[in-house]
Amino acid sequence: MNEELRKLLNNLIQIEHVSTTLYLAMSAYMGRLNYTGMAKWLRLQSEEERTHMLKLIDYVIDKNGTVQLASIPAQQSDFGTPLETFQKVLAHEQFVTNAYRQAFNYANQSDPQTAVIIQEFLREQIDEEAQAQTIVSRLTLAGNNPSALLLLDQELGQRGAGGAAAAPAAPTAG
Repeated sequence: MNEELRKLLNNLIQIEHVSTTLYLAMSAYMGRLNYTGMAKWLRLQSEEERTHMLKLIDYVIDKNGTVQLASIPAQQSDFGTPLETFQKVLAHEQFVTNAYRQAFNYANQSDPQTAVIIQEFLREQIDEEAQAQTIVSRLTLAGNNPSALLLLDQELGQRGAGGAAAAPAAPTAG
């Protein structure tokens, strides 16, 4: 593994590590506001990001590379309204997608095997961004309507552990 690729993979590990703590902090915040479904969704998202981090660590080790875990910044404890919180989720997922895209572009030229691994994460980012966008759209639609917010909270709480994250289903025309 060349030095540039090792740095890129360690950067992705760091991003996933930060993602884990960010979503955990958001989960704690939503729990404090009694949005238990949103808190559950964010906690499961945190666990998913940790799984990504561990997969990347294992890959670097399997390629006889060196993993360098850097310290992670402290997370804030207030993320605003549910809409503002999930807007931050969407922005973060877009940032993550961009980091994977840059790593893929480099790996595609220097190490096609690693490019395949990174491409798997890029494919998953399509779903990650789509889910976050759906939640942001639904929260925007709900506005300050407590009934709508509680209904959406309940839907987000239906997310199960493992597998793809469940976002609220889009309404269908009747």
